[in-house]
Amino acid sequence: MAAPYDAIVVGGGHNGLVAAAYLARSGRRTVVLEAREKTGGAADTSAPWPDHPDIQVTTYSYVMSLMPSTIIADLQLERHGYRVFPMGPYYQAWPDGRSLKLYADDAARNRQSIARFSAADADAMPRWDHWLEGLAKVLGPLLMSVPPKLGSRNPLDLLDQAQLARRLLGVDPRTLADLTRLFTMSITDLLDDWFESEEVKASLAVNGVIGTWAGPDEPGTAYVMAHHSIGDVGDGHLGSWGFPQGGMGAVSAACRRAAEAFGAEVRTGCRVERILTRAGSATGVALVGGEELEAPVVVSCIHPRTAFLELMPAHELPDGFRRDIERWRSRSGVVKINCALGELPDFRADPGTALQDHHTGSVELCLSTAYAERAFQDAREGRPAARPFVDGVIPTVFDKTLAPEGVHIFSMFTQWVPASWSAAPHREELEAYADRVIDGYAELAPNLKGAIIARQVIGPYDMEQELGLVGGNIFHGELSLEQLFHMRPAPGFADYRTPIRGLYHASSATHGGGGVCGIPAAMAVRQIERDQRRDRWRRRLTPRRDPLATG
Repeated sequence: MAAPYDAIVVGGGHNGLVAAAYLARSGRRTVVLEAREKTGGAADTSAPWPDHPDIQVTTYSYVMSLMPSTIIADLQLERHGYRVFPMGPYYQAWPDGRSLKLYADDAARNRQSIARFSAADADAMPRWDHWLEGLAKVLGPLLMSVPPKLGSRNPLDLLDQAQLARRLLGVDPRTLADLTRLFTMSITDLLDDWFESEEVKASLAVNGVIGTWAGPDEPGTAYVMAHHSIGDVGDGHLGSWGFPQGGMGAVSAACRRAAEAFGAEVRTGCRVERILTRAGSATGVALVGGEELEAPVVVSCIHPRTAFLELMPAHELPDGFRRDIERWRSRSGVVKINCALGELPDFRADPGTALQDHHTGSVELCLSTAYAERAFQDAREGRPAARPFVDGVIPTVFDKTLAPEGVHIFSMFTQWVPASWSAAPHREELEAYADRVIDGYAELAPNLKGAIIARQVIGPYDMEQELGLVGGNIFHGELSLEQLFHMRPAPGFADYRTPIRGLYHASSATHGGGGVCGIPAAMAVRQIERDQRRDRWRRRLTPRRDPLATG
């Protein structure tokens, strides 16, 4: 009897919804199973304050970039409500009244802003932008390429290795050398090579540590900066980010509508208890409560530790693979703070509560690279940062759907608290930590404390319990050198396949993951289609045995 589904997707975050949309688009009977009562995962919009039901926040993730235009077009996301407002400048202020603005698309204004700190850095910035654009031409396509099984002698794997070699052979030696430096250097050392002003370096270091269990002095953070800098929102400028109308939950909603429009079924409140297998192949899933669903293809879009260590018996997976997943590092130290404000921040450096350019981008709290490094070292030593690093945005300057007129949302992505805080709520300590974040911004904008109408503080424990983000890590695993490309999430299994035939993995823990981008989902479906085409050819080429033949 035929299985009732052609594919089952475990997890209804944005990757799960994108995977389901692609599978259904190709004509496959597909179902998404989400444990929570709502889809979207970390790409979520909510109304957290009962006393203010008309105020919504982008609960966890807070800005949009990295999603390839091919995915947006393939899934017709704009038809389903996907709309993004391009962000304004990176804005960094200091308590003494100085400020720096960096624009994604205005070299002249960048030069003017930087020259107040260093004429040499003003000259260097166009070269830096050009250098990053050159690296993006290599890194961008690599993000949309399946990592080969390096070292394998399988003919198909050798073909993948040869394709990677041909791609890299087209890159000049200088760029390859720069890529090597990018993967192995700290963002601090890299910026020291390019700039002299501590203020400029502080503003550029931000992207090297967002979501990372590492300070800016840590090797590999230069790559994290590049990963965050490859964006194509708006006019296609490198590193361009944006605010989705309706908050990040609207992105998930568009992905869900696309999946359902193509024919996918989406079930919420359906927690998977086991991934079912037979003779080394996936056969479906069992839900909490006993219901079983059958399908020859299962796509896991949840954290790899959950999928492979909790939903599958140990004996069904090779020991080496299990050990790799057990060692998969997923530390975080991230705290998300959402504030409703009665007026915009009034910065000493750029006075006024009327809307100005600096309110429209990211409002950083990172006074120097040493400031950020000290915050990380506090957490590494087992205490919350005394002076946290923050990447803040005010999406309501564009998006009027989130709050009433005159009310603004200040969305603060902050770091760090100890990684161990994912094991317990630490509620009082988190509130004290949030107080220090507000104190830090109040040194720059003294009106901030008095403007706060309501506040929400979300720690690593909340992220793990609510979303299944083990350790509270937003990338399902650290973007560290040993967890990138062919190592993500395990050597030999970075191609979205797993040791179980028909079981695929498409969470942010796979290559291309990190950020709301849908790349893992799109790439996993590409592998599914490739495998099924190969299987059809094998069946055609296998001689049929004549049942009347003898001997």
